[in-house]
Amino acid sequence: MDWALRFHGVGNASAVELGSPMATIERDGAPWLTIDCGSEGLTAYLARYGEPPRALFVTHTHLDHVSGFERLFVSAYFDPARRGRMPVYVPAPVLPLLHQRVGDYPNVLAEGGANFWDAFRVIPVGAAFWHEGVRLETFAVRHHWPGTAFGLRLPGSLVWSGDTRPIPDLLARHAAEGELVAHDCALRGNPSHSGIDDLEREYPPELLERCVLYHYAGAADGEALRARGRRVAVPDQAFALRAPSAGLPA
Repeated sequence: MDWALRFHGVGNASAVELGSPMATIERDGAPWLTIDCGSEGLTAYLARYGEPPRALFVTHTHLDHVSGFERLFVSAYFDPARRGRMPVYVPAPVLPLLHQRVGDYPNVLAEGGANFWDAFRVIPVGAAFWHEGVRLETFAVRHHWPGTAFGLRLPGSLVWSGDTRPIPDLLARHAAEGELVAHDCALRGNPSHSGIDDLEREYPPELLERCVLYHYAGAADGEALRARGRRVAVPDQAFALRAPSAGLPA
């Protein structure tokens, strides 16, 4: 069984040409679990797979990560075979924020008769959850207000940092099995996001070698990060993953 992480978008909220940050964990070449759903990222996803996501994990509710939900509602609600079936895994503290952002509109259809979440199967999650027999973990990261943004771990395989400042203490625990680490990183950091100077100061060399950087400001910044010897993701690029170490079906 082959596993991979495919990036659909890798830019920050202003880098439209790089797409909104979004990726899919693939299993045997097929989409398995998608991380976030921004507008540009969703467009890239549809171009790659020719169908809407099969399952989603939401890291936080900034619009570059969730603005594709209205399109997903339309595609799911009006397809009887898909309505109410798509799992949407949401860390429990993020759930009310997600509803406020994308679900709390007086009438999702002009004629009424539908709730926004009728189109999906929303699953609030805590520190761990199961998807198709595989166990994944979540952990709060350091982005804006505490408890509003979360990373994702597929043990032994992948850690997705989500938008965050450096988290050396968390990665010492959640990336302790040699996982590939997809990490928020720009050429210059700010109070909400990591910069390359931050990561090089706070992360050990072994961890930096496992990092693939995304959420940067433009192609020139991506080249500058590569010039410093770092792996930098581009849209539609896939990275091979090791098989998960826990929770695989027999």
